[in-house]
Amino acid sequence: MNIEKLWYNSGSLYYTLLPFSYLYRGVIAARQLAYRFRLFKKHSFETPIIVIGNLTVGGTGKTPVVIALVQWLLANGFKPGVVSRGYKGKATSWPQWVTPASDPIMVGDEPVLIATKTGVPVIVAPKRVLAVQQLLAEHSCDVVISDDGLQHYAMSRHFEVAVIDAKRGLGNHQCLPAGPLREPKSRLRTIDYMLVNGGQGDNGLQLQTSPIYNIRQPDNVLDYASHQNLAVHAVAGIGNPSRFFQSLMDLGFQVIPHPRADHAPLKPTDLEFHDNLPIIMTEKDMVKCQAWCSSRCYALPVKAKLPSKFLDAVRLCLDLPTNLTAMSDF
Repeated sequence: MNIEKLWYNSGSLYYTLLPFSYLYRGVIAARQLAYRFRLFKKHSFETPIIVIGNLTVGGTGKTPVVIALVQWLLANGFKPGVVSRGYKGKATSWPQWVTPASDPIMVGDEPVLIATKTGVPVIVAPKRVLAVQQLLAEHSCDVVISDDGLQHYAMSRHFEVAVIDAKRGLGNHQCLPAGPLREPKSRLRTIDYMLVNGGQGDNGLQLQTSPIYNIRQPDNVLDYASHQNLAVHAVAGIGNPSRFFQSLMDLGFQVIPHPRADHAPLKPTDLEFHDNLPIIMTEKDMVKCQAWCSSRCYALPVKAKLPSKFLDAVRLCLDLPTNLTAMSDF
């Protein structure tokens, strides 16, 4: 059985893995206590740090939230910087600065996308404390956004945000490996704000699609309104590929799905399909192949619409007036 199906459904393997989940929870609790009683060092910073993360393994829409929040801060006169782990990056030394021209294989795909979409300083390191220290040493950032890092207890933070998928929720509510949780669900009680991707109300986060553009010629937009029922290859190496495929189907395409593992690298043979149909991928996949992909390749951008209550909470954290640019003004 696919382990992810087990997390969101049921199966006999669940009971086999459950004791290991209890052991995992014990380790997490021990680490939390060690930081609480200062057995492990926690690094504090005067510059506000906002952590955007999740409790579950897999995609929840976290990266679009990071990008949208950075853009909101820029629009209101701030100088934000972003730190990330650089997940699966193969660089041999850390920290590493990230630019739109960086190799995702070396520094991770999400940091390259964030740098491309925001233009702010982005730096990655498995030890985020080192990334924050170098970011603040070399740039006059007045707020730091941590892409993921809820479980990185060594880094102090001023505001924590957990992003949860409305359809998947917390799965079977168990920690790894029997369930998808990185921490027990009780951790939500200590989070400053919870965003629910696809939810409604004050916690509702909506991901809105933008025009599909050609990766080699970004001014060339695929008018999906005039291409209803067009068959397309859909490539998604993200935590929840089915959400991406559904977005394309909602736009009227007939989707030939090609799901890939989250953060999986792309090589030319991965995009060789024996027809002339368009290939549409996520922007996270786009940064892996933009240097060599064919003219058949397109990207579907998504933009997070942040709820006003969330922005109010960020204002309160940063001690800001309420008459700042709303997300709807972008």
